[in-house]
Amino acid sequence: MYRLTSKLIIYRGIGEESILHCLAEICRRFDEGSYDREELTGEIYEQVHRLLDLATRYGFNRNLWHNYLAFLIATTETPFTLVSEKVGANEGSVNAFALNDFKIFRELFCYDFSRIESALGINCFTILENYTAVGKPERVFNRSVSEKVQELSARIEEACRPQVGPAVDAAADAAVVARSPEQEMYDIITGFYKEYGVGKFGLNKAFRVNDDNKEEEFLIPITATSDVQLDDLIGYELQKQKLIANTEAFVHGRMANNVLLYGDAGTGKSTSIKAILNRYYDQGLRMIEVYKHQFKDLQRIITEIKNRNYRFIIYMDDLSFEEFEIEYKYLKAVIEGGLETKPENVLIYATSNRRHIIRETWSDRTDRSDDEMHRSDTVQEKLSLVARFGVTIGYLKPSHQEYLHIVRELAKRYPEITLTEEELALKANQWELRSGGASGRTAQQFINYLVGNAES
Repeated sequence: MYRLTSKLIIYRGIGEESILHCLAEICRRFDEGSYDREELTGEIYEQVHRLLDLATRYGFNRNLWHNYLAFLIATTETPFTLVSEKVGANEGSVNAFALNDFKIFRELFCYDFSRIESALGINCFTILENYTAVGKPERVFNRSVSEKVQELSARIEEACRPQVGPAVDAAADAAVVARSPEQEMYDIITGFYKEYGVGKFGLNKAFRVNDDNKEEEFLIPITATSDVQLDDLIGYELQKQKLIANTEAFVHGRMANNVLLYGDAGTGKSTSIKAILNRYYDQGLRMIEVYKHQFKDLQRIITEIKNRNYRFIIYMDDLSFEEFEIEYKYLKAVIEGGLETKPENVLIYATSNRRHIIRETWSDRTDRSDDEMHRSDTVQEKLSLVARFGVTIGYLKPSHQEYLHIVRELAKRYPEITLTEEELALKANQWELRSGGASGRTAQQFINYLVGNAES
């Protein structure tokens, strides 16, 4: 194995501390006979532990060794993989190096661990190659990455499998012979990069900023995202259509605007944005969640994503500022006003309970102030932030009848709820009074209560 990994060219950047390189070093010492049996066995178990940890994190199953190799191929960012992300298979001299590496990966896929197992009296590799994972809830692992990596693994397995069976005719048989397994792998892998992308941005939907300066990774994938869909939000059809129109223009490369969703709490502003991500993720949409205290990092975020083949929404939830807070000035500069223009693949979507985001006082309404000569200039500075959102969408508190409509529609989704419409309305009214007002959130919490008690 060491002989193989030392010949990688394009994928040479795979870390020396990776499972692949650690196992390659173990195999080198085994082949040379320069090892202590107990020590080498312990080192193997350490790498098996790491592989099981990775498999648990991403929900891998069946052949964990193949899954791991496919994971390396899917997540290694190099000039070749990043270009393939944009154009897929392409002509160029670099393809000779790519075929070299894919031939090596093919041999790694077929690597025979039986010699080392027999010599050390272990069977861990046999188990890993025929693994049955314990069933687990999807929230425990990153389903998005799991499905894609296992699909890639299965397709590479098929390309590596020897072709058997009678030839249809001589010409067809010659065409099969002329096409090597590594060429099949080239088409599979570059097609994968073109369809899904490469690295964390290709395989994940959403990201957050890492506040831990000790960690090397700046943008960290959010591995458990909501599966909410726009149809799950009852009502607000005009608001949803406005959001869809702007987002569709964005993902299709047309001109689009930053969006501010404002209005009463619990009306579906955040839900709408999460649903938009789920709706357009397979069209290249990605989302980065940024909190107010992280606005100073906005330029760094944009620098990291501006040249990628995806459309990024920077998502700011519950955006508001008190008079003494000045972080909004970072946001203003990024949206519009700095020397470096915002990239065309980046938009900002924000939610706020305040129409103008920044807290206003009655003294803002007059030009008189005890400590400021030109109060109207301050008001204009505050209003200039919301003006930089080209689309503003209002989510207002539902009327009492709209609230009951939301309750009825939600109740239809749960067969456990057997109340009549009159009983449902009566209990919904009581819940509303105890909860402090009507909203979509209040309606969902009421339904959750009914379902929870029906199941007990």
